[in-house]
Amino acid sequence: MSKVVLITGASSGIGEATALRLAADGHRVVLGARREDRLASIAKAIEAAGGEADVRRLDVTDRRDVAAFADAAAERHGRIDVIVNNAGVMPLSRLDALLVEEWDRMIDVNVRGLLYGIAAALPHFQRQGEGHFVTVASVGAHEVVPTGAVYCGTKFAAWAITEGLRQELDPGIRVTTLSPGVVESELADSITDPLAQGAMRDFRKDTIPPSSMADAIAYAIGQPADVDVNELVIRPARQR
Repeated sequence: MSKVVLITGASSGIGEATALRLAADGHRVVLGARREDRLASIAKAIEAAGGEADVRRLDVTDRRDVAAFADAAAERHGRIDVIVNNAGVMPLSRLDALLVEEWDRMIDVNVRGLLYGIAAALPHFQRQGEGHFVTVASVGAHEVVPTGAVYCGTKFAAWAITEGLRQELDPGIRVTTLSPGVVESELADSITDPLAQGAMRDFRKDTIPPSSMADAIAYAIGQPADVDVNELVIRPARQR
Protein backbone atom coordinates (compact mmCIF):
# COMPACT_ATOMS: atom_id res chain seq x y z
CA MET A 1 0.00 0.00 0.00
CA SER A 2 1.40 3.39 -1.01
CA LYS A 3 1.87 5.82 1.87
CA VAL A 4 2.55 9.55 2.14
CA VAL A 5 5.81 9.83 4.06
CA LEU A 6 7.31 13.05 5.43
CA ILE A 7 11.08 13.02 6.01
CA THR A 8 13.00 15.75 7.82
CA GLY A 9 16.73 16.15 7.32
CA ALA A 10 16.20 14.61 3.89
CA SER A 11 19.08 16.31 2.06
CA SER A 12 21.79 13.75 2.94
CA GLY A 13 22.68 10.65 4.92
CA ILE A 14 19.88 8.58 6.43
CA GLY A 15 17.23 11.04 5.27
CA GLU A 16 18.31 10.89 1.65
CA ALA A 17 18.70 7.10 1.70
CA THR A 18 15.26 6.73 3.25
CA ALA A 19 13.71 8.97 0.61
CA LEU A 20 15.26 6.93 -2.19
CA ARG A 21 14.30 3.58 -0.67
CA LEU A 22 10.71 4.47 0.19
CA ALA A 23 10.10 6.12 -3.18
CA ALA A 24 11.44 3.00 -4.88
CA ASP A 25 8.95 1.00 -2.81
CA GLY A 26 6.13 3.08 -4.29
CA HIS A 27 5.54 5.52 -1.44
CA ARG A 28 5.04 9.24 -2.04
CA VAL A 29 7.79 11.05 -0.16
CA VAL A 30 7.77 14.65 1.03
CA LEU A 31 11.30 15.87 1.66
CA GLY A 32 12.22 18.67 4.06
CA ALA A 33 15.61 20.22 4.81
CA ARG A 34 17.37 23.58 4.63
CA ARG A 35 19.38 22.78 1.48
CA GLU A 36 16.82 23.16 -1.27
CA ASP A 37 19.33 22.43 -4.02
CA ARG A 38 20.08 19.02 -2.52
CA LEU A 39 16.39 18.26 -2.11
CA ALA A 40 15.74 19.17 -5.74
CA SER A 41 18.52 16.85 -6.88
CA ILE A 42 17.16 13.95 -4.82
CA ALA A 43 13.62 14.53 -6.06
CA LYS A 44 14.87 14.59 -9.66
CA ALA A 45 16.56 11.22 -9.15
CA ILE A 46 13.40 9.79 -7.59
CA GLU A 47 11.20 11.03 -10.42
CA ALA A 48 13.63 9.77 -13.06
CA ALA A 49 13.25 6.32 -11.53
CA GLY A 50 9.46 6.57 -11.71
CA GLY A 51 8.85 7.66 -8.12
CA GLU A 52 7.02 10.63 -6.65
CA ALA A 53 8.59 13.30 -4.43
CA ASP A 54 7.72 16.76 -3.15
CA VAL A 55 10.29 19.10 -1.65
CA ARG A 56 10.07 21.97 0.78
CA ARG A 57 12.71 24.05 2.49
CA LEU A 58 12.39 23.24 6.17
CA ASP A 59 13.92 24.54 9.39
CA VAL A 60 12.95 22.08 12.11
CA THR A 61 13.78 24.62 14.80
CA ASP A 62 10.88 26.79 13.60
CA ARG A 63 7.60 25.41 14.91
CA ARG A 64 5.46 27.24 12.36
CA ASP A 65 7.64 26.01 9.52
CA VAL A 66 7.30 22.39 10.62
CA ALA A 67 3.53 22.75 11.00
CA ALA A 68 3.29 24.25 7.51
CA PHE A 69 5.41 21.36 6.16
CA ALA A 70 2.93 18.79 7.47
CA ASP A 71 -0.18 20.80 6.60
CA ALA A 72 0.94 21.39 3.01
CA ALA A 73 1.61 17.68 2.52
CA ALA A 74 -1.82 16.77 3.92
CA GLU A 75 -3.52 19.34 1.71
CA ARG A 76 -1.73 18.14 -1.42
CA HIS A 77 -2.12 14.40 -0.84
CA GLY A 78 -5.26 14.28 1.29
CA ARG A 79 -3.47 12.68 4.24
CA ILE A 80 -0.09 11.90 5.75
CA ASP A 81 0.74 8.38 6.87
CA VAL A 82 4.28 8.55 8.25
CA ILE A 83 6.65 11.19 9.56
CA VAL A 84 10.33 10.30 9.83
CA ASN A 85 11.84 12.77 12.31
CA ASN A 86 15.41 12.40 11.14
CA ALA A 87 16.98 15.88 11.29
CA GLY A 88 19.91 16.01 13.70
CA VAL A 89 23.29 17.60 14.42
CA MET A 90 26.30 16.26 16.33
CA PRO A 91 28.97 18.89 17.15
CA LEU A 92 30.68 16.84 19.87
CA SER A 93 32.95 18.38 22.48
CA ARG A 94 33.95 18.02 26.11
CA LEU A 95 31.80 20.03 28.47
CA ASP A 96 34.80 22.02 29.69
CA ALA A 97 35.28 23.32 26.14
CA LEU A 98 32.17 25.42 26.93
CA LEU A 99 30.86 25.44 23.37
CA VAL A 100 27.49 26.57 24.67
CA GLU A 101 26.17 27.75 21.32
CA GLU A 102 26.74 24.26 19.94
CA TRP A 103 24.90 22.77 22.92
CA ASP A 104 21.99 25.07 22.15
CA ARG A 105 22.01 24.01 18.51
CA MET A 106 21.83 20.32 19.43
CA ILE A 107 18.94 20.95 21.80
CA ASP A 108 17.13 23.04 19.19
CA VAL A 109 17.47 20.54 16.34
CA ASN A 110 17.59 17.17 18.10
CA VAL A 111 14.94 17.80 20.76
CA ARG A 112 12.80 20.76 19.79
CA GLY A 113 12.86 19.70 16.15
CA LEU A 114 11.53 16.29 17.13
CA LEU A 115 8.82 17.80 19.34
CA TYR A 116 7.77 20.17 16.56
CA GLY A 117 7.53 17.23 14.16
CA ILE A 118 5.32 15.37 16.60
CA ALA A 119 3.14 18.44 17.16
CA ALA A 120 2.78 18.96 13.41
CA ALA A 121 1.80 15.40 12.50
CA LEU A 122 -0.19 14.31 15.55
CA PRO A 123 -3.42 16.21 14.80
CA HIS A 124 -3.49 14.67 11.31
CA PHE A 125 -2.91 11.17 12.66
CA GLN A 126 -5.56 11.57 15.35
CA ARG A 127 -8.08 12.84 12.83
CA GLN A 128 -7.34 9.87 10.55
CA GLY A 129 -7.24 7.37 13.41
CA GLU A 130 -3.89 6.07 12.16
CA GLY A 131 -0.36 7.12 11.35
CA HIS A 132 3.24 6.24 12.11
CA PHE A 133 5.96 8.23 13.90
CA VAL A 134 9.57 7.23 13.23
CA THR A 135 12.27 8.88 15.33
CA VAL A 136 15.90 8.59 14.29
CA ALA A 137 17.74 8.63 17.61
CA SER A 138 21.21 7.09 18.09
CA VAL A 139 23.11 4.47 20.04
CA GLY A 140 24.03 7.62 21.98
CA ALA A 141 20.56 7.32 23.48
CA HIS A 142 21.77 4.18 25.26
CA GLU A 143 25.36 5.02 26.19
CA VAL A 144 27.41 8.11 26.99
CA VAL A 145 30.97 8.66 25.77
CA PRO A 146 33.47 11.46 26.49
CA THR A 147 32.75 14.51 24.25
CA GLY A 148 29.20 13.19 23.79
CA ALA A 149 27.47 14.35 26.98
CA VAL A 150 25.16 16.89 25.37
CA TYR A 151 24.61 14.93 22.15
CA CYS A 152 23.84 11.74 24.05
CA GLY A 153 21.57 13.75 26.33
CA THR A 154 19.57 15.00 23.35
CA LYS A 155 19.32 11.51 21.90
CA PHE A 156 18.24 10.03 25.22
CA ALA A 157 15.60 12.77 25.28
CA ALA A 158 14.54 11.75 21.76
CA TRP A 159 14.24 8.13 22.88
CA ALA A 160 12.30 9.05 26.03
CA ILE A 161 9.94 11.44 24.22
CA THR A 162 9.20 8.85 21.56
CA GLU A 163 8.62 6.06 24.08
CA GLY A 164 6.30 8.32 26.06
CA LEU A 165 4.46 9.14 22.86
CA ARG A 166 4.03 5.44 22.12
CA GLN A 167 2.53 4.78 25.53
CA GLU A 168 0.13 7.71 25.35
CA LEU A 169 -1.30 7.17 21.89
CA ASP A 170 -4.18 5.08 20.67
CA PRO A 171 -2.87 1.77 19.24
CA GLY A 172 -3.93 2.86 15.76
CA ILE A 173 -0.95 5.23 15.70
CA ARG A 174 2.33 3.36 15.62
CA VAL A 175 5.66 4.58 16.97
CA THR A 176 9.19 3.43 16.10
CA THR A 177 12.56 4.56 17.43
CA LEU A 178 15.61 3.78 15.28
CA SER A 179 18.98 4.04 17.01
CA PRO A 180 21.81 3.95 14.46
CA GLY A 181 25.40 3.21 15.28
CA VAL A 182 28.20 4.57 13.11
CA VAL A 183 26.75 5.33 9.68
CA GLU A 184 28.39 6.97 6.67
CA SER A 185 27.07 10.55 6.79
CA GLU A 186 27.91 14.22 7.09
CA LEU A 187 26.95 14.23 10.78
CA ALA A 188 30.52 14.43 12.07
CA ASP A 189 31.34 17.35 9.76
CA SER A 190 29.79 19.76 12.28
CA ILE A 191 32.40 18.94 14.95
CA THR A 192 34.63 21.96 15.58
CA ASP A 193 36.44 20.82 18.71
CA PRO A 194 39.91 19.40 17.80
CA LEU A 195 39.86 16.77 20.56
CA ALA A 196 36.45 15.49 19.49
CA GLN A 197 37.47 15.53 15.83
CA GLY A 198 40.42 13.24 16.59
CA ALA A 199 38.35 10.85 18.66
CA MET A 200 35.66 10.70 15.99
CA ARG A 201 38.13 9.84 13.23
CA ASP A 202 39.10 6.70 15.15
CA PHE A 203 35.52 5.93 16.17
CA ARG A 204 34.30 6.09 12.58
CA LYS A 205 36.80 3.63 11.13
CA ASP A 206 34.03 1.05 10.85
CA THR A 207 30.80 2.32 9.28
CA ILE A 208 27.75 0.99 7.50
CA PRO A 209 25.87 2.75 4.69
CA PRO A 210 22.79 4.87 5.38
CA SER A 211 20.82 2.49 3.16
CA SER A 212 20.94 -0.01 6.03
CA MET A 213 18.90 2.45 8.12
CA ALA A 214 16.55 3.11 5.22
CA ASP A 215 15.95 -0.64 4.98
CA ALA A 216 15.05 -0.72 8.69
CA ILE A 217 12.58 2.14 8.29
CA ALA A 218 11.03 0.45 5.26
CA TYR A 219 10.64 -2.71 7.33
CA ALA A 220 8.98 -0.90 10.24
CA ILE A 221 6.44 1.02 8.18
CA GLY A 222 5.72 -1.99 5.99
CA GLN A 223 4.36 -4.16 8.81
CA PRO A 224 0.64 -4.92 9.07
CA ALA A 225 -1.43 -2.36 10.97
CA ASP A 226 -1.57 -4.56 14.08
CA VAL A 227 2.24 -4.87 14.29
CA ASP A 228 4.15 -2.03 15.94
CA VAL A 229 7.95 -2.18 15.65
CA ASN A 230 8.87 -0.11 18.68
CA GLU A 231 12.65 0.00 18.60
CA LEU A 232 15.56 -0.96 16.36
CA VAL A 233 19.23 -0.60 17.35
CA ILE A 234 21.47 -1.09 14.32
CA ARG A 235 25.23 -0.70 14.34
CA PRO A 236 28.23 -2.01 12.42
CA ALA A 237 29.02 -5.58 13.45
CA ARG A 238 32.47 -4.42 14.60
CA GLN A 239 31.12 -1.58 16.73
CA ARG A 240 31.02 -2.45 20.43
